[in-house]
Amino acid sequence: MAKLYFNYSAMNAGKSTILLQASHNYQERGMTTLLLTAQLDDRAGIGQIASRIGLQAEAHLFHQDTDLASLIEQQHKAKALSCVLVDEAQFLSPDQVWQLAHVSDALGIPVMCYGLRTDFQGNLFPGSATLLAIADNLREIRTICHCGRKATMVVRQTADGNIAKDGAQIEIGGNDKYISLCRKHWAEAMETK
Repeated sequence: MAKLYFNYSAMNAGKSTILLQASHNYQERGMTTLLLTAQLDDRAGIGQIASRIGLQAEAHLFHQDTDLASLIEQQHKAKALSCVLVDEAQFLSPDQVWQLAHVSDALGIPVMCYGLRTDFQGNLFPGSATLLAIADNLREIRTICHCGRKATMVVRQTADGNIAKDGAQIEIGGNDKYISLCRKHWAEAMETK
């Protein structure tokens, strides 16, 4: 039975690297994968999933209006899919997460989602919240804080190097904007003025 998976972490834990490796493993065995990534995130180029260690692959884009069930069914009819892999899953809408569950349940295709659990203010992203609620399998991918403890939170830096306390939930960036911290150091950073 196919399952819906949610692999989550703070920034810079290697989510995209793991996704690309999983896709490679399927393809190496002659199986077909479908890679999806958020249209919002074009850091690696439009329609690209890239890791910090240099791995990269083309992906189909999704945005808030994309009917993922229809897209995947269409691709599956063209060539049987063995797995669907979704990068930047925090940007999925709740409806899209349910569509992915349908793909898993009705089409029998495993769906592996990779994304952030929380934003810089410690709030769940809507897509992540729904994945945490309904995914068959949850896996935390770990990274570390500067103190050596497990990093579960992220802070956003402003252009002048200060810590952002408010703002839009979504602001695309990488190491230039975000720092992964343990909960203790995140709370300390959010309290400083």
